[in-house]
Amino acid sequence: MDKLKVAVLASGRGSNFLAILERIAKGDVYAEVKVLVVDKADAGAIAHAKKYSVPVKFVDFSKFSNREDADKRIKNILDANKIELVVLAGYMRIIRNKELLDAYHNKIINIHPSLLPEFKGSTHAQKDAFEAGCKVSGLTIHYVTGDVDGGKIIYQKAVDISDCKTADEVAAKILKEEHNSYSKVIDQIAKERGK
Repeated sequence: MDKLKVAVLASGRGSNFLAILERIAKGDVYAEVKVLVVDKADAGAIAHAKKYSVPVKFVDFSKFSNREDADKRIKNILDANKIELVVLAGYMRIIRNKELLDAYHNKIINIHPSLLPEFKGSTHAQKDAFEAGCKVSGLTIHYVTGDVDGGKIIYQKAVDISDCKTADEVAAKILKEEHNSYSKVIDQIAKERGK
């Protein structure tokens, strides 16, 4: 069986993207990243893509009259690369385009730094957990649907944050677990194809 063809969508530093690339290189993940799609020309993820010879496509949302058209451009990139799994790794836009969501139903996954449904839709879930006095938070990997952070949950991991003194410590502790968990889930999806 061929390796799972993956596209990664990222907006920022790309630490989860790098962790995935490193684990693929080690042979721990039965997948290949065919393309990185970024919505920011200066996204840190681009440097990781270059290091691992992954093609990069920049979709400049400011060049489109509406979000739907920008999402259609992303769909065209995914289609052209025959993508089997779309991985959102720090992608800070909500996918609204129904055509894209339908075409890749149960083929787009996201990682959210909380135990959903806690702090659903929050862009600062780690800070929210810290400020709420949570002793345990964690991460959730789920399918992407039109309901933000509301798609079917694939995997959750609890993280003890009771010893964290700041929201940044919470974020760092959860992120470390994200790096391990995301790769495991991608490998699991790759190996369960056709079953």
